[in-house]
Amino acid sequence: MDDEPERLDALTRQAGRWLALSAAPAERHTTAVVAGPYDRVAWRDVYARSAALRELSAQLLTRHAHAPDLLADVFLCAYQAAPRLRERAVMAPSHLVHHQVVTALTQSPDFAALHRETAGDAYAAAMAVLAQGSALRGLLERSREARERTGRADRARQEAEAAATAVGEALRQAAEEADGQEEVPAPAAAAVRRAAEAAREAEESARREDGAAARAMAAAVPGIRSAARNAASAAAEAVRQEAALMRAWGVDAGETERMPFEERARLAERLRSGRLARWAELIGRFRQMAAGERARKVEHATGELVGVTLGDDLSRVIPSELAVLGVPELRAVFAARYAAGELMLYDSRGEQGTGKGAVIACVDTSHSMYAEGPGGITREAWSKACALALLDQARHAGRDFVGILFSAADKLQVFRFPGDRPAPVTDVLDFAETFLGGGTDFQRPLGTAAKILEEEFDSASRARGDIVLITDDACEVSENWTRLWNEIKRRLDFRLFGVAIATPDTATASGSVLETLCDNLRTVDDLTDVHTTADLFRVI
Repeated sequence: MDDEPERLDALTRQAGRWLALSAAPAERHTTAVVAGPYDRVAWRDVYARSAALRELSAQLLTRHAHAPDLLADVFLCAYQAAPRLRERAVMAPSHLVHHQVVTALTQSPDFAALHRETAGDAYAAAMAVLAQGSALRGLLERSREARERTGRADRARQEAEAAATAVGEALRQAAEEADGQEEVPAPAAAAVRRAAEAAREAEESARREDGAAARAMAAAVPGIRSAARNAASAAAEAVRQEAALMRAWGVDAGETERMPFEERARLAERLRSGRLARWAELIGRFRQMAAGERARKVEHATGELVGVTLGDDLSRVIPSELAVLGVPELRAVFAARYAAGELMLYDSRGEQGTGKGAVIACVDTSHSMYAEGPGGITREAWSKACALALLDQARHAGRDFVGILFSAADKLQVFRFPGDRPAPVTDVLDFAETFLGGGTDFQRPLGTAAKILEEEFDSASRARGDIVLITDDACEVSENWTRLWNEIKRRLDFRLFGVAIATPDTATASGSVLETLCDNLRTVDDLTDVHTTADLFRVI
């Protein structure tokens, strides 16, 4: 039979199935997340800039040959505004584990919270990938059998497609040997039949491997889901903490998104590892409190009603006076009394108006500020949180802010933040993290603050500045210094607020140095209560 020629149409019918497979092999994707060119560029760019991502990829490659594709999928599902997954049927079998991982991630309870912080933010999405690094390593280890099985299925499927292509090539060769005749020479016909048989066996092998891979994947799904939930939870917490850290230090989301990747990574590392990193929550609470008090504050606030007086302030006219305007014959009387300043008005005791000059925070950084108070919060952390809230207060009002760190007479450092330009976060961190150590001296920092206000008054004619002295101690000042201090204070019309942190009662008693120097002195004994100084932000 093999020696006899065969008809070409009969061979074609026999090989028809394999011809269809060889002509249009199914497209198999190696990425689970559908992504456009811009999303791919975002991933390639962040990968090239992040040594940590490349290191994680190298570690995962020791467990999984397709680890870079998995990291890209995890990044894209965090980065895209509305991530969309491919159908499992179009995935390459070797990458079905990726599809299951990403599916489990997007369906985990913490993914929504994570996605709110990472969508559209390449840095935050990269951080989410890194935060899931440990979970991904464990997940790949636990899914080893499923990955091996899907890898075999992928190779078997490729062999089946190659065998189908071989059938098509054998049939093409047979057609050429027929030379336009219907009869195909026996050797060529036999080659077609052998190729078709090989394709059939390859197809059966691929089906067996597909079945084994499906069973292995089904067994791995519960573990993948559990690991993905843990990974999403860890990533959401890491991204949430960094976002909270940025907000606590006054770095808004728009500013971080504009930062180059390397700069933002350095800033985040500095915030996490800095001296005051432990107290970021306290700093954030202070800034939020100051913002709340700022919202309540009104210049020349009406305050508490204490009676009725005479004047011409129409915003405080009592209702019976306004009723006169309803009588045409009495409107002229109302106008005359208004001109004479004799209208009856509500009298009130309001808060003192805010200043216009610079806000200067003199922050004690002597050795005793290392001490911890209730809740383990150091006096330094409390004082720096208060100073940073004052910085926010000044910037909101368009006022200059000056931070003066002091301790002994020979130790002083000045940080200036003009009100007409942004405050670089690195400069703010330098101010917050600097600690001088040593003893305590009031004369030099207060004198420096007064000199700064005097320079401001001479150059810009701005008076009514505010100085806030934050300290945990008291020290003596000379009579001559006190006389000069009072003279410049009267001339420049500035105020000195005192915040005494966990100081002895004698340091704030009537007649003490702090009580004598300060126009407004408050004591803070419980360092966990940020509201102790709330009213400070209404009057500055």
